[in-house]
Amino acid sequence: MLFNSWEFVPLFVAVLLLYRLLNDTARRQWVLLAGSFVFYGAWDWRFLGLLVLSTVVDYTIGRLMAWRRTSARPLLAVSVAVNLGLLGTFKYFGFFVESAAALFESFGLQVNAPTLHIILPVGISFYTFQSMAYTIDVYRRHIEPERSLRLFALYVAFFPQLVAGPIETPRHLIPQLARLGNPTRHQLATGASMFLTGLLRKVVIADTIARAIDPVFSDPAAHGGATLVAAVVLFAIQIYADFAGYTDMARGIALTFGVELGVNFREPYFAVSLTDFWRRWHISLSTWLRDYLYVPLGGNRGGKVATYRNLLVTMLLGGLWHGAAWNFVIWGGMHGVGLAFERSRRDRGRPPRAGVAGWVRTMAIVTLAWIFFRAADLATAWSFVTGIATWRPGVDSALLLGALAAVCVTLLLDHPQSRWSDPGTIRSWAPARRGVYAGLAVLVLLTTASASAIPFIYFQF
Repeated sequence: MLFNSWEFVPLFVAVLLLYRLLNDTARRQWVLLAGSFVFYGAWDWRFLGLLVLSTVVDYTIGRLMAWRRTSARPLLAVSVAVNLGLLGTFKYFGFFVESAAALFESFGLQVNAPTLHIILPVGISFYTFQSMAYTIDVYRRHIEPERSLRLFALYVAFFPQLVAGPIETPRHLIPQLARLGNPTRHQLATGASMFLTGLLRKVVIADTIARAIDPVFSDPAAHGGATLVAAVVLFAIQIYADFAGYTDMARGIALTFGVELGVNFREPYFAVSLTDFWRRWHISLSTWLRDYLYVPLGGNRGGKVATYRNLLVTMLLGGLWHGAAWNFVIWGGMHGVGLAFERSRRDRGRPPRAGVAGWVRTMAIVTLAWIFFRAADLATAWSFVTGIATWRPGVDSALLLGALAAVCVTLLLDHPQSRWSDPGTIRSWAPARRGVYAGLAVLVLLTTASASAIPFIYFQF
């Protein structure tokens, strides 16, 4: 079930009406929990078992930690093992088996690798990370264990951000879910504006681009250098519009229940360094990786070399989190090397240049890395890179114009927010101005939307 599909409308309306009719917090929690399970089970009801398993295990471990503070470390190990075990089995089993078989074959050893056709449960990377954040925070004594299983289950399964984030920390989300109330008029209006803006990003920008560039990424060898550059620039806009569009919709839906989800994007393509980029892009994931991976690895406490190593390892694992393929490892490694290089320059008293030069360098690295993120495999990625490097002749004028138009539309949406350092600038307009914006947005949606909804890119992670 997709936010941008008609099937979602009756579920959302039913949950919202029941929520507004009930004044009791516990009953509202039950309504949201039931709606979340229906929402998630719509993809495949069997996946609900994994969601429930992760929820029950981490809730139980949190309660046990409260009783046995002196032996909390083994309990934390169980939580991490269960969550990473689920993630590893359903997402990485085939990748590791195939990689091991290829390694043995490189030494002349033939291996009959086991093959299992495992379906990837939607959103498993997100809710396992969110559930683990709870047990880690309980272990660190940053929060008290939650007594209500109902409330904790809602924290894990809250449907607006269940399948693609933002990855919420228990300190931010659980207290809000514990005191559910009626949303204010401002929250309802802001939520509607957020949802509409997200729908524009997704349907008008991301989905339109997807149809234009899919043929290029399917066969890069058949296209000229200028076309390949235009395609990768368009993909950079597509993935931003797709994922930021989902986040806007998720935050908007949550606001209709009075729940404020965290900001996940802050105009990332205005970044003037890779460090700046990761403070703006997928903020909830970069924060999670920093707090629950980079810092436990040692962070910047073990000297310069250890800091660079920790940055590289964090980004390599962050790349692997996105997908079970070497493409994503290379994508993460490129960012890791770039972040370590920037850190080394700062350590030597020569911070990377900001301004236009810093922006050009940053966007060049980010855009080049997107090739490996988008390509179906390493061979396709290499064909794409060599096509640009050798600059084969051939220009798709329509694609070039499309890239220019996509950049302009993205600037139109992002520039006001960046100029006033307010991600809610458009959504805080006066009612009349917001009404005009909403009317034009609906008109554009009606004239550009296709009959079938295209899934969000991050649903595959």
